[in-house]
Amino acid sequence: MRALTALSVCHSPSLSLLSASPRRKSNLPTLTSLANLANSVVYSVPDSGCAGVARGLKLGTGRLEGVTRRGVVAMADAGAADAAPAAPAPVEVFVKAAVGHPDKLGDCPFSQRVLLTLEHKGVPYDAKLIDTSNKPQWFLDANPEGKVPVMKDDGKFVADSDVITQILEEKFPEPSLKTPEDKANVGGKVFPKFVAFLKSKDANDGTEGELLTELKALDEHLKSNKPFIAGEKVTAADLALAPKLYHLKIALSHYKKWSVPEELTNLRSYIEAVHSLESFKKTQAEEDFVVAGWAKFF
Repeated sequence: MRALTALSVCHSPSLSLLSASPRRKSNLPTLTSLANLANSVVYSVPDSGCAGVARGLKLGTGRLEGVTRRGVVAMADAGAADAAPAAPAPVEVFVKAAVGHPDKLGDCPFSQRVLLTLEHKGVPYDAKLIDTSNKPQWFLDANPEGKVPVMKDDGKFVADSDVITQILEEKFPEPSLKTPEDKANVGGKVFPKFVAFLKSKDANDGTEGELLTELKALDEHLKSNKPFIAGEKVTAADLALAPKLYHLKIALSHYKKWSVPEELTNLRSYIEAVHSLESFKKTQAEEDFVVAGWAKFF
């Protein structure tokens, strides 16, 4: 169950609230009727309880008025069988909304990393969009730094994607996303070098060369580790790096007319592989939102 909710103080998203209001019957519902209800394409998002506007968006299987795919009550007939165990409460995460579009998923690579982790672990979650240009006061009260992503863990707000993904790994150990220690930092310097090159106004300041050095090192690693950083299996290192490479590809193409050199064949194949994952396509921001997110530097 993965519901996406937009939260904003002054902006009213254009999407209407999606809701399902099945008629009640005097007798208890059968298993078939509940299963059909759970498969409905119309979803309802409950009131957020916070100042602002809440809108429901479909991401994954969504939320359906208290009846979910993992929490359907199993009954042989009216009043004949006990209810199935309740599904665990979805993990509540707060991620960036798109610049100028508070009802759509934004361009934060760290927010996407958390969503990717939840997707690969198969953990039900509710993702709430935060308009970072107009942060709700309740959000700032709970999270004074105002950064995203944030996860609500045992009633407390936890920030920083490194911390959040570690908590998720500990709470939901299966399937494991742990990266072997000797490969955990592969590609770790790519993002800061990309940002430095993107923001650079001097073609001769060496920032392009520094980025190329890191990309070549990553390409060399991938030569003997395919298709992902640790081999055949996607791990946490891939989920951290893939969103950053997405930003690199889009932003450098748009603002610098620059792309990953063709001779870095292993890296180019890796980028195609991670960006083709269904989980990635489900959680990625639109390309225009990535461009808009970096516009402040130009």
